[in-house]
Amino acid sequence: METVSSAIRNALLTGNPQAKCFAARDVARRWRMGRLAFEFDAAMPDTPAWPDRPELLEPKQMPKRGKFGSERGRIALWHSLAHIEFVAIDLALDMAGRFGKEMGEEFVSDFLYVAGDEAMHFALLARKLETLGSHYGALPAHGGLWEAAHETRRDVAARLAVVPMVLEARGLDVTPATLGRVRAAGDEHGARILARILDDEIRHVRFGTKHFLRQAEASGKIPETLWKSLVRAHFRGPIKPPFNDSARLAAGLSRGFYEDVAN
Repeated sequence: METVSSAIRNALLTGNPQAKCFAARDVARRWRMGRLAFEFDAAMPDTPAWPDRPELLEPKQMPKRGKFGSERGRIALWHSLAHIEFVAIDLALDMAGRFGKEMGEEFVSDFLYVAGDEAMHFALLARKLETLGSHYGALPAHGGLWEAAHETRRDVAARLAVVPMVLEARGLDVTPATLGRVRAAGDEHGARILARILDDEIRHVRFGTKHFLRQAEASGKIPETLWKSLVRAHFRGPIKPPFNDSARLAAGLSRGFYEDVAN
Protein backbone atom coordinates (compact mmCIF):
# COMPACT_ATOMS: atom_id res chain seq x y z
CA MET A 1 0.00 0.00 0.00
CA GLU A 2 1.31 3.45 -0.87
CA THR A 3 2.03 5.70 2.09
CA VAL A 4 0.19 8.96 2.58
CA SER A 5 3.47 10.91 2.63
CA SER A 6 4.52 9.47 -0.73
CA ALA A 7 1.17 10.31 -2.29
CA ILE A 8 1.29 13.85 -0.93
CA ARG A 9 4.85 14.37 -2.13
CA ASN A 10 3.89 13.23 -5.62
CA ALA A 11 0.99 15.70 -5.67
CA LEU A 12 3.24 18.53 -4.50
CA LEU A 13 5.71 17.75 -7.28
CA THR A 14 2.99 17.86 -9.93
CA GLY A 15 3.39 21.17 -11.74
CA ASN A 16 0.56 21.21 -14.26
CA PRO A 17 -2.40 23.00 -12.62
CA GLN A 18 -5.10 20.61 -13.84
CA ALA A 19 -2.98 17.58 -12.96
CA LYS A 20 -2.25 19.00 -9.50
CA CYS A 21 -5.97 19.46 -8.89
CA PHE A 22 -6.60 15.86 -9.86
CA ALA A 23 -3.68 14.62 -7.74
CA ALA A 24 -4.79 16.55 -4.65
CA ARG A 25 -8.36 15.32 -4.87
CA ASP A 26 -7.15 11.78 -5.57
CA VAL A 27 -4.92 11.79 -2.46
CA ALA A 28 -7.82 13.06 -0.35
CA ARG A 29 -10.16 10.42 -1.78
CA ARG A 30 -7.74 7.53 -1.32
CA TRP A 31 -6.96 8.61 2.24
CA ARG A 32 -10.66 8.84 3.06
CA MET A 33 -11.20 5.34 1.66
CA GLY A 34 -8.34 3.84 3.68
CA ARG A 35 -6.14 3.19 0.65
CA LEU A 36 -3.09 5.08 1.94
CA ALA A 37 -0.98 3.93 4.88
CA PHE A 38 -0.39 6.30 7.78
CA GLU A 39 3.36 6.27 7.31
CA PHE A 40 5.85 9.06 6.62
CA ASP A 41 8.67 7.66 4.54
CA ALA A 42 8.83 10.52 2.02
CA ALA A 43 10.10 14.02 2.79
CA MET A 44 8.17 17.03 1.62
CA PRO A 45 9.94 19.24 -0.96
CA ASP A 46 11.08 22.69 0.11
CA THR A 47 9.22 24.12 -2.88
CA PRO A 48 6.36 22.46 -4.82
CA ALA A 49 6.38 22.15 -8.58
CA TRP A 50 4.61 24.99 -10.38
CA PRO A 51 3.89 25.70 -14.06
CA ASP A 52 6.07 28.03 -16.15
CA ARG A 53 3.18 30.49 -16.22
CA PRO A 54 2.04 32.61 -14.48
CA GLU A 55 5.20 34.66 -14.11
CA LEU A 56 5.74 35.18 -10.38
CA LEU A 57 6.55 38.72 -9.28
CA GLU A 58 7.33 40.53 -6.05
CA PRO A 59 4.27 42.37 -4.69
CA LYS A 60 5.69 45.79 -5.58
CA GLN A 61 6.21 44.62 -9.18
CA MET A 62 2.62 43.50 -9.68
CA PRO A 63 0.74 45.59 -12.28
CA LYS A 64 -2.41 47.42 -11.23
CA ARG A 65 -5.54 45.36 -11.79
CA GLY A 66 -7.60 48.13 -13.27
CA LYS A 67 -11.20 48.93 -12.41
CA PHE A 68 -13.44 45.93 -11.78
CA GLY A 69 -16.00 47.21 -14.26
CA SER A 70 -13.53 46.85 -17.13
CA GLU A 71 -12.80 43.58 -18.89
CA ARG A 72 -9.16 43.82 -17.87
CA GLY A 73 -10.13 44.44 -14.25
CA ARG A 74 -12.51 41.47 -14.15
CA ILE A 75 -9.93 39.09 -15.62
CA ALA A 76 -7.26 40.38 -13.24
CA LEU A 77 -9.53 39.78 -10.23
CA TRP A 78 -10.41 36.21 -11.18
CA HIS A 79 -6.80 35.45 -12.11
CA SER A 80 -5.59 36.70 -8.73
CA LEU A 81 -8.17 34.58 -6.91
CA ALA A 82 -7.25 31.52 -8.99
CA HIS A 83 -3.59 31.94 -8.08
CA ILE A 84 -4.40 32.18 -4.38
CA GLU A 85 -6.38 28.95 -4.56
CA PHE A 86 -3.68 27.22 -6.60
CA VAL A 87 -1.04 27.95 -3.97
CA ALA A 88 -3.54 27.00 -1.25
CA ILE A 89 -3.62 23.45 -2.66
CA ASP A 90 0.10 23.12 -1.94
CA LEU A 91 -0.20 24.79 1.47
CA ALA A 92 -2.79 22.24 2.58
CA LEU A 93 -0.90 19.27 1.11
CA ASP A 94 2.34 20.36 2.74
CA MET A 95 0.60 20.85 6.08
CA ALA A 96 -0.65 17.25 6.04
CA GLY A 97 2.57 15.75 4.72
CA ARG A 98 5.06 17.74 6.76
CA PHE A 99 3.38 17.61 10.15
CA GLY A 100 1.04 14.61 9.90
CA LYS A 101 3.32 12.16 11.69
CA GLU A 102 3.61 14.53 14.65
CA MET A 103 -0.04 15.55 14.70
CA GLY A 104 -1.91 12.34 13.92
CA GLU A 105 -4.55 10.95 11.59
CA GLU A 106 -7.29 13.50 12.31
CA PHE A 107 -4.88 16.28 11.35
CA VAL A 108 -4.06 14.54 8.07
CA SER A 109 -7.76 14.01 7.36
CA ASP A 110 -8.58 17.66 8.01
CA PHE A 111 -5.88 19.12 5.78
CA LEU A 112 -6.33 16.64 2.95
CA TYR A 113 -9.99 17.64 3.04
CA VAL A 114 -8.82 21.25 2.74
CA ALA A 115 -6.53 20.34 -0.17
CA GLY A 116 -9.45 18.75 -2.00
CA ASP A 117 -11.56 21.86 -1.43
CA GLU A 118 -8.80 24.17 -2.68
CA ALA A 119 -8.40 22.07 -5.80
CA MET A 120 -12.13 22.35 -6.46
CA HIS A 121 -12.00 26.12 -5.88
CA PHE A 122 -9.12 26.49 -8.33
CA ALA A 123 -10.96 24.45 -10.96
CA LEU A 124 -14.05 26.67 -10.61
CA LEU A 125 -11.97 29.84 -10.93
CA ALA A 126 -9.94 28.51 -13.86
CA ARG A 127 -13.17 27.75 -15.71
CA LYS A 128 -14.45 31.20 -14.83
CA LEU A 129 -11.38 32.73 -16.46
CA GLU A 130 -12.02 30.66 -19.58
CA THR A 131 -15.58 32.01 -19.84
CA LEU A 132 -13.98 35.48 -19.93
CA GLY A 133 -11.69 34.48 -22.78
CA SER A 134 -8.59 34.12 -20.61
CA HIS A 135 -6.81 31.36 -18.66
CA TYR A 136 -4.70 30.79 -15.58
CA GLY A 137 -1.16 31.86 -16.39
CA ALA A 138 -2.19 34.64 -18.75
CA LEU A 139 -1.20 37.32 -16.21
CA PRO A 140 1.65 37.60 -13.70
CA ALA A 141 0.92 36.58 -10.13
CA HIS A 142 2.07 37.25 -6.59
CA GLY A 143 5.30 35.34 -6.01
CA GLY A 144 5.37 35.49 -2.22
CA LEU A 145 2.46 33.28 -1.22
CA TRP A 146 4.68 30.30 -0.44
CA GLU A 147 6.94 32.33 1.86
CA ALA A 148 4.75 31.70 4.90
CA ALA A 149 5.08 27.95 4.41
CA HIS A 150 8.86 28.12 4.07
CA GLU A 151 9.17 30.41 7.09
CA THR A 152 7.18 28.00 9.31
CA ARG A 153 8.43 24.68 7.91
CA ARG A 154 9.92 23.54 11.24
CA ASP A 155 7.10 24.50 13.63
CA VAL A 156 3.55 23.25 13.27
CA ALA A 157 2.16 25.78 15.75
CA ALA A 158 3.71 28.62 13.75
CA ARG A 159 2.35 27.16 10.50
CA LEU A 160 -1.14 26.92 11.97
CA ALA A 161 -0.92 30.43 13.40
CA VAL A 162 0.14 32.00 10.11
CA VAL A 163 -1.52 30.04 7.31
CA PRO A 164 -5.07 29.20 8.43
CA MET A 165 -5.35 31.81 11.18
CA VAL A 166 -3.86 34.79 9.31
CA LEU A 167 -3.79 34.18 5.56
CA GLU A 168 -7.02 32.20 5.22
CA ALA A 169 -8.74 34.30 7.87
CA ARG A 170 -7.96 37.37 5.75
CA GLY A 171 -10.01 35.76 3.01
CA LEU A 172 -12.98 35.75 5.38
CA ASP A 173 -12.59 39.52 5.71
CA VAL A 174 -12.24 40.50 2.05
CA THR A 175 -14.40 37.97 0.21
CA PRO A 176 -17.82 39.39 1.22
CA ALA A 177 -16.98 42.81 -0.27
CA THR A 178 -15.68 41.19 -3.45
CA LEU A 179 -18.80 39.05 -3.65
CA GLY A 180 -20.92 42.18 -3.29
CA ARG A 181 -19.13 43.93 -6.16
CA VAL A 182 -19.44 40.87 -8.37
CA ARG A 183 -23.15 40.53 -7.65
CA ALA A 184 -23.74 44.26 -8.17
CA ALA A 185 -22.12 43.91 -11.60
CA GLY A 186 -24.74 41.28 -12.50
CA ASP A 187 -22.39 38.30 -12.35
CA GLU A 188 -24.49 35.85 -10.35
CA HIS A 189 -22.38 32.90 -11.49
CA GLY A 190 -19.26 34.53 -10.08
CA ALA A 191 -21.11 35.43 -6.88
CA ARG A 192 -22.07 31.78 -6.36
CA ILE A 193 -18.44 30.73 -6.73
CA LEU A 194 -17.33 33.25 -4.13
CA ALA A 195 -20.13 32.29 -1.73
CA ARG A 196 -19.07 28.65 -1.95
CA ILE A 197 -15.43 29.56 -1.34
CA LEU A 198 -16.34 31.72 1.67
CA ASP A 199 -18.37 28.93 3.28
CA ASP A 200 -15.54 26.45 2.76
CA GLU A 201 -12.87 28.82 4.05
CA ILE A 202 -14.70 29.23 7.36
CA ARG A 203 -14.32 25.48 7.82
CA HIS A 204 -10.65 25.61 6.81
CA VAL A 205 -9.88 28.30 9.37
CA ARG A 206 -11.81 26.29 11.95
CA PHE A 207 -9.61 23.25 11.28
CA GLY A 208 -6.48 25.34 11.76
CA THR A 209 -7.79 26.96 14.93
CA LYS A 210 -8.82 23.60 16.40
CA HIS A 211 -5.36 22.11 15.99
CA PHE A 212 -3.67 25.30 17.15
CA LEU A 213 -5.72 25.27 20.36
CA ARG A 214 -4.63 21.68 20.97
CA GLN A 215 -0.99 22.70 20.49
CA ALA A 216 -1.41 25.54 22.95
CA GLU A 217 -3.05 23.25 25.51
CA ALA A 218 -0.29 20.66 25.13
CA SER A 219 2.36 23.31 25.74
CA GLY A 220 0.50 24.85 28.68
CA LYS A 221 0.31 28.26 27.00
CA ILE A 222 -2.55 30.71 26.65
CA PRO A 223 -3.73 30.34 23.01
CA GLU A 224 -4.08 34.06 22.26
CA THR A 225 -0.68 34.84 23.75
CA LEU A 226 1.02 32.02 21.87
CA TRP A 227 -0.64 33.02 18.61
CA LYS A 228 0.45 36.64 18.92
CA SER A 229 4.05 35.68 19.66
CA LEU A 230 4.21 33.32 16.68
CA VAL A 231 2.62 35.81 14.30
CA ARG A 232 5.05 38.52 15.38
CA ALA A 233 7.97 36.14 14.88
CA HIS A 234 6.95 34.57 11.57
CA PHE A 235 4.58 36.87 9.67
CA ARG A 236 5.88 39.99 7.97
CA GLY A 237 2.69 41.41 6.50
CA PRO A 238 0.05 43.63 8.08
CA ILE A 239 -2.98 42.38 9.99
CA LYS A 240 -5.47 45.12 9.35
CA PRO A 241 -9.19 45.75 9.70
CA PRO A 242 -11.94 45.65 8.76
CA PHE A 243 -12.48 42.17 10.17
CA ASN A 244 -15.39 39.88 9.41
CA ASP A 245 -15.98 39.18 13.09
CA SER A 246 -18.95 36.87 12.58
CA ALA A 247 -17.13 34.63 10.09
CA ARG A 248 -13.98 34.65 12.21
CA LEU A 249 -15.97 33.71 15.31
CA ALA A 250 -17.67 30.90 13.39
CA ALA A 251 -14.16 29.64 12.64
CA GLY A 252 -13.14 29.82 16.32
CA LEU A 253 -11.23 33.11 16.10
CA SER A 254 -12.45 35.52 18.76
CA ARG A 255 -11.34 39.16 18.75
CA GLY A 256 -9.02 38.30 21.63
CA PHE A 257 -6.65 36.77 19.10
CA TYR A 258 -6.24 39.60 16.65
CA GLU A 259 -7.66 42.86 17.97
CA ASP A 260 -4.51 44.37 19.49
CA VAL A 261 -2.14 43.13 16.78
CA ALA A 262 -4.02 44.89 13.98
CA ASN A 263 -2.06 47.59 12.20
